[in-house]
Amino acid sequence: METKQQLEDYLQAIQQWEKDQSGLWFWEKIGRIPFKILDKLTPKFIQEKISVLVDELVSYVQTGGKYLVSEKTMMRHIQKHTLHSVSSIQDIGQMPIDDMVAISEKLQKNRANIATVQGASTGVGGIFTLAIDIPVILGIALKTLQEIALIHGYDPNEKTERIFIVKCLQFASSDIVGKEAILNELAQNYEQPRSSENMVSQLQGWQEVFYTYRDNFGMKKLFQMIPVAGMIFGAFINKSMIEDISEAGMMLYRKRRVMERMDQMVSSEL
Repeated sequence: METKQQLEDYLQAIQQWEKDQSGLWFWEKIGRIPFKILDKLTPKFIQEKISVLVDELVSYVQTGGKYLVSEKTMMRHIQKHTLHSVSSIQDIGQMPIDDMVAISEKLQKNRANIATVQGASTGVGGIFTLAIDIPVILGIALKTLQEIALIHGYDPNEKTERIFIVKCLQFASSDIVGKEAILNELAQNYEQPRSSENMVSQLQGWQEVFYTYRDNFGMKKLFQMIPVAGMIFGAFINKSMIEDISEAGMMLYRKRRVMERMDQMVSSEL
């Protein structure tokens, strides 16, 4: 298990990453064009496909639906890439954080590669194949975040974890004000990480969260509507989206695990 100094080093690195999130680059800025403008630029059947994201996310939070990952498959994957014997999510939660970092980074690279191929293949046909890409990339994002949750010893079958996962998704798509609000909100939850009532109450007013994600997602996808050139845009956009989403998941889940271990260390010293 980590020393106090190692945990403090992890926390310091995470806090530095949080500070670095203040800069928005070109793709993030264009993703924040109001949806009224996006509405005029986007063909109706694409609008409908993007709007389905809202229903899909609500369904995921409530039941997990078709997006739930296989716990057993992920456990075999973790066992394969570590020297530790893991037979439960609790066992995974006891692994050294170094191992969690290493497995998460490999997963991020693998999922980004899958998203790149997906974006390139659906970008070839421009507008005609874009409708296929939208639900697929959402599925990759949600499954990647669930896998990251499992790598850190958290169970995405629990509703509170699914809410946390969508918060990670929201964080990756938010501007600096949104990111700060989410970090402040999650900081309160770190103090009561298993408070189901506290987490589920956050579902109130979440429609705004989903529509923010839709706006950000939709504007980027417009670039994939250009035939042939859409292949390049599709590959790049999908890759960067999954990289950003998985990075947010890794950092926020790592912070949670670090803070829980620091609390355990303080308790054992009393």
